[in-house]
Amino acid sequence: MKDYTNTHRGDKLPIGRLYNVEERRLLLECSGTGSPTVVFLPAAGMIGLDYLNIHNKISQRTTSVIYDRAGTGWSDRVKLPRNALEVTDELRELLRIADVPAPYLFVGHSLGGIYARRYAQRFPDEVAGMLLLEPPHEDFLTNTPKLKKRHLFQQIFPILRTLLTYKQTFRSLFDQMLASWPDSIREPLIKYHLRTLKKTIKERKNLNSELYKEVYEGGDIPDIPLIVFTAMGIDPFMTPITSKSFLRDTIDPFNKVKNTIYTKLAKSIPRGEHRILKTAGHTTIHTDCPDEVVEAAWDLLDSVDSTESK
Repeated sequence: MKDYTNTHRGDKLPIGRLYNVEERRLLLECSGTGSPTVVFLPAAGMIGLDYLNIHNKISQRTTSVIYDRAGTGWSDRVKLPRNALEVTDELRELLRIADVPAPYLFVGHSLGGIYARRYAQRFPDEVAGMLLLEPPHEDFLTNTPKLKKRHLFQQIFPILRTLLTYKQTFRSLFDQMLASWPDSIREPLIKYHLRTLKKTIKERKNLNSELYKEVYEGGDIPDIPLIVFTAMGIDPFMTPITSKSFLRDTIDPFNKVKNTIYTKLAKSIPRGEHRILKTAGHTTIHTDCPDEVVEAAWDLLDSVDSTESK
């Protein structure tokens, strides 16, 4: 493994290399060969290495890319939150500088899903397909079930308990989530997450009305193969800060809303498809059901190959 060092923090990169993009250094790891290139867009608070399990499998068939947005992971710092215009411009320039040519098949998880949609709106000729793992959607602003006052009171004790033991609690969760990662990568990755929990909250602030407005007014998604996943299970990263009664009372109504929104999103283009994962949590969808995620990527690649051969 090459010895690349991010002198911004003095940390040795566990994988990949840094590229200079508009006076910032951004981490990117590219593996495999073939086209289209699969590019992972992480969820808020997550980084490229969190998708190493899927990345390694995808790279056995085609080119696969994981990267860290500016302000996250081993990339240089930037003020958060940011708008989708900045993020998609940055990604496009990074892929150009790293000599990763289009077309791209985006795997967008949560916040990364909305960035994938925005990229496809702006540069439709560069996007061959999209796999969206529980992406944010503007319809959530008006359709999310309202919390009752008793639900708010129920959160006080779990939150206080978590504040007192947050490192032990979240280390255990990351240990479970990243159990199959190589030792040389798992420990640096867990340490990164434990020291940047506040940054996770900051990046989630990108999910605001302005971002939804930007995508809503950005135009249609191009006619490309699309699969949207809904995770119906309980997110393990929510359990430390929520009561069991809260989860019991809210998960079913919220899942119904998600199903409606994601079905609508999938049907918005001719080759869109909605799939449900009953046992996956939102944050851990790619580690709870990795085989299903990889299978969906294969299906999209097959669909792209079939279209190009006609």
